[in-house]
Amino acid sequence: MAPRAGQPEQRGPLLPGLLLVAAALSRPAAPCPFQCYCFGGPKLLLRCASGAELRQPPRDVPPDARNLTIVGANLTVLRAAAFAGGDADGEEAAAGGVRLPLLSALRLTHNNIEVVEDGAFDGLPSLTALDLSHNPLRALGGGAFRGLPALRSLQLNHALSRGGPTLLAALDAALAPLDELRLLGLAGNALGRLPAAALHLPRLEQLDARLNALAGLGPDELRALERDGGLPAPRLLLADNPLRCGCAARPLLAWLRNATERVPDSRRLRCAAPRALQDRPFLDLDEAPLRCADGDADSRGEEVDLAGPELEASYVFFGLVLALIGLIFLMVLYLNRRGIQRWMRNLREACRDQMEGYHYRYEQDADPRRAPAPAAPAGSRATSPGSGL
Repeated sequence: MAPRAGQPEQRGPLLPGLLLVAAALSRPAAPCPFQCYCFGGPKLLLRCASGAELRQPPRDVPPDARNLTIVGANLTVLRAAAFAGGDADGEEAAAGGVRLPLLSALRLTHNNIEVVEDGAFDGLPSLTALDLSHNPLRALGGGAFRGLPALRSLQLNHALSRGGPTLLAALDAALAPLDELRLLGLAGNALGRLPAAALHLPRLEQLDARLNALAGLGPDELRALERDGGLPAPRLLLADNPLRCGCAARPLLAWLRNATERVPDSRRLRCAAPRALQDRPFLDLDEAPLRCADGDADSRGEEVDLAGPELEASYVFFGLVLALIGLIFLMVLYLNRRGIQRWMRNLREACRDQMEGYHYRYEQDADPRRAPAPAAPAGSRATSPGSGL
């Protein structure tokens, strides 16, 4: 029968198309690794349950995984190619092997990781975010982050305090190839200085250096934070560092006042030394007292020079208090002068009577007529005048 006028002509049955869609949706999914939870959606998310049995990253992660989280396990050591097919014995995957080509976020916090070997993250070309926070790192390979061309965020908060200067030097080498890094977290690591490589990352947008042991930033570090070629300068988080507000703090103070927006938490900066300026807001300092002695810029000279005006004011105040106390004492003496005179007279008479008593007793004791009779010798026999003997 011919189609009616105004009705669209049927292009074919819909059954074959529906069958194709059903086949696509019913394709078998990759199994979820042991001790892990897999969540579907636009991006495949994996979260591996905490447990001491998990000592290496799971090798059966689905290849289309986008987000992998391993928290609370006992990984201890991340060997080379740990996520690209390397096994627990340290055997690396074949050259150029990529097992997780779509993985973009990897979170490995609270896993007791102590060692990260060279090439531990090889085979993750799409990784943009890596979090190794809250791990007791002691050794870090200089090539630990090689092969991560897309890495934008690296979090190492509370992970470097046990490694000492050796780990800080290795961190410099490991950060050097990360030209695309935007965010770097180094909070809570007891750092006495910022890694030089971190200051020279060309596209770094934010460096989190809170809760460290930074006494300040020198001129060289401040110059390294500036960018040439129109690139934006990075933001710097510095709160909860024991800043030393002495001579060496003048460059940092001047830099902050010219670029306060570069340090979002600048109002939280406090002085930890010297004692005269302890807990004072850093931005409220006056540059004039922060002077250096000629040829002496060490810490002792800074504290003496800086604390001089404060100590001088303290001495003046102490002197005024002593003068006031002395004046009050003199006024009390003046108002009670008659009573004091009467007390002095009574004391003098009492002393005179006492001395007269001593003189009288001395004269009595010195009178020979009042001397006691000598005692009779032992064994002698007393005789009377009429005994005739």
